[in-house]
Amino acid sequence: MTATLAVFEYHLVGYRRTWRGSVFGSFLLPLLTMLGFGVGVGAYIAGGVGGVSYLDYVVPGLLASTVVQVTMFETTWPVLGNFEWHKIYFGQAAAPLRAADILGGHLVFVLFRAVLCAAPFLLIATLFGAVHSWWALATLPVVALLAFAVAAPTIAYSATVRSDSYLALLFRFAVLPMSLFAGVFFPVESMPVGLRWVAYATPLWHGVDLCRAATLGVAPQWSGWGHVGYLALWAAAGWWLARRRFQTRLFH
Repeated sequence: MTATLAVFEYHLVGYRRTWRGSVFGSFLLPLLTMLGFGVGVGAYIAGGVGGVSYLDYVVPGLLASTVVQVTMFETTWPVLGNFEWHKIYFGQAAAPLRAADILGGHLVFVLFRAVLCAAPFLLIATLFGAVHSWWALATLPVVALLAFAVAAPTIAYSATVRSDSYLALLFRFAVLPMSLFAGVFFPVESMPVGLRWVAYATPLWHGVDLCRAATLGVAPQWSGWGHVGYLALWAAAGWWLARRRFQTRLFH
């Protein structure tokens, strides 16, 4: 644990020098999106969605989607760069640190970034009247679990590829469709059955449903523990794959 926290501290020190560059993507852009879709588009949607205003409906989806996008950014080019360009991971392995320490420290930093991104978003949503229950505080551990479920397999993928062209493909064919069709902006049930089940298979939909239930103070569409278990399965499988990949590249 001490070694993992040391790696986390390394990432934290680096972020302390570069955090200003992430302000727009992590805070201002989600705010503008919330205003544009929730307030702007929502004004033209009479009756809202599912019995709530469109702003109330879209805010928890945007919260979960923003966390996923921040998570993807922190687990793609930085991971590839630490293997291929800067060789940071190899320096850490020579410290010496175990593969689990190096991977764990990076993951802890990603979870930190996810919660740091979600907290002000939740505060702004509360000021706009889009939060209707104290259960909304539960969105913070939910987005941490969602970030883990997305980060671990993405790190495994980024540790496997050798060119950033493959990372661009990941954003184009996975992140963008998932953000559009995983229940962020409209109910998944309005899509054809085949696409609906594709949406259900994504981690983002489960995070969106949990966040929406928390901010509205209602029960989720699916079992809450079912959501948590599914996200935990993604996280565990991703951790296993990423750890194997780190072990192979750093110590063999």
